[in-house]
Amino acid sequence: MNKNDLIEFLSEEYELTKTFAKELVETVFSKISEAASKGHEVSIFGFGSFKLVERKARKGRNPRTGEPVKIAASKSLKFKPSKSVKEAVNKKRAPARKK
Repeated sequence: MNKNDLIEFLSEEYELTKTFAKELVETVFSKISEAASKGHEVSIFGFGSFKLVERKARKGRNPRTGEPVKIAASKSLKFKPSKSVKEAVNKKRAPARKK
């Protein structure tokens, strides 16, 4: 599912205009990004949490040439799923029956 699929789903499921559904989705994503960029953890109960993590500068290796390269320090957004999301993703299927 991508952003457009989510907008389409919301507009059909809740009888919203696509324009309004798009505004809702973009507002939610914007607020998550804004809070995370300020260093705040964003927790959505029953879904998971987003947290800003800082990666230190390190040495790497160019896979083509094998030469050492410097990798700059960077910031990244880390997602930690909630227990219910983990369980839904890891749900085991019932074994197939033999005919």
